[in-house]
Amino acid sequence: MTDTTLLAPPPIPVPEPEEPAAPPVPRRSRDLRTEDVGVLIGSALAAVAAVWLVFYQLTLLSGAFGFVVCTVALFLVLYWSVNLQLHGRLVASDRLLSVAVGLGAMSLAIPLAFMMGFLVVKGWHLLSAHLFVEDLKGVPVIPVAGVNKTGGLAHAIVGTLEQVGIAALFGVPAGVMTAVFLHEVGGRFTRTVRTVVTAMSGLPSIMAGLFIYTIWVIGISRHIPFVQSYSGLAGAMALAILLVPSITRTTEEVLKVVPGGLREASMALGAPQWRTVWSVVLPTARTGILTAVVLGIARAVGETAPLLFTIFGNTVMNADPLHGPQESLPLFIWSNVKSSYPARINLAYTAALVLVIIVLFLFTLARVLGGTRGTGRVRSSKKRQVAT
Repeated sequence: MTDTTLLAPPPIPVPEPEEPAAPPVPRRSRDLRTEDVGVLIGSALAAVAAVWLVFYQLTLLSGAFGFVVCTVALFLVLYWSVNLQLHGRLVASDRLLSVAVGLGAMSLAIPLAFMMGFLVVKGWHLLSAHLFVEDLKGVPVIPVAGVNKTGGLAHAIVGTLEQVGIAALFGVPAGVMTAVFLHEVGGRFTRTVRTVVTAMSGLPSIMAGLFIYTIWVIGISRHIPFVQSYSGLAGAMALAILLVPSITRTTEEVLKVVPGGLREASMALGAPQWRTVWSVVLPTARTGILTAVVLGIARAVGETAPLLFTIFGNTVMNADPLHGPQESLPLFIWSNVKSSYPARINLAYTAALVLVIIVLFLFTLARVLGGTRGTGRVRSSKKRQVAT
């Protein structure tokens, strides 16, 4: 008779109780609740009260600038400390950085708003239809009793548009092609060209006017029968010198953002380099290049120093940029704002307001054109995907 031993079943493992998972720590809290707004306002009020107490009650400190700087510094410290106690270090650091960026934007927007308000208050009352169709012909330099004619800005507006247009005709292609050469083509002269562009970026604007004055006004133009020395063309060439480095540097940074995979895909399909740049890189970076062009034109449209030596200025309409002195809005503002007659000073402020309106119009037009074309391409691509 065989002995049989009953084997006991193996023990069933008892699972250990799992520890409750810690709640995820939010790295960024985008939704501001009521208590978050209260913390923000409370920190600001506490900072103002504490700095006011120290400045005006406990010490002999004074000055608006110091008061604002100390208040902002104490506010950031208080706001970070309160959020650190409530939400932890990550959220506190994130909100501190967000508030710091917002304060930086406000520090730039507030002076701009004050400047725009000042120009509107000083120049709005002279804006009228005749301002854009009349010049200073028949307007006495010294106010005469019984003559209330103030004149217009037509000659300065036409001169500015012609000079900036010709400068853009020269400078925009040169700047974009230089950027394409530096980033897409390259070669042995890349370092030399980049050094020259960097040096031109720091060139004082008056040096561009002196260069054109030396080379063109008192040099080459004397041997060309159909071009006079002081002219809108001379001013446009000086402005083009300022356009090229600005457009080149901004366009080069925009081209760096274009993904390298697009270039590789185009070349893998057999496209040469020039075709890749023309059909892939430039259309992809079109919006950024357009912004670079507008920024360069906005800088050139407000320059005065290069025009002092090139266009000479004029009080009547001269729509021919090749013959005779011309006027421009920046030169008109510089010539009249230092006048001793209030009528001319007021007209200079109105010219400054018109110049700002022109620049804002250019920015708005560029953004609308860039956004519209980009949106159209995105929609067309989505339609193709749906169709396939």
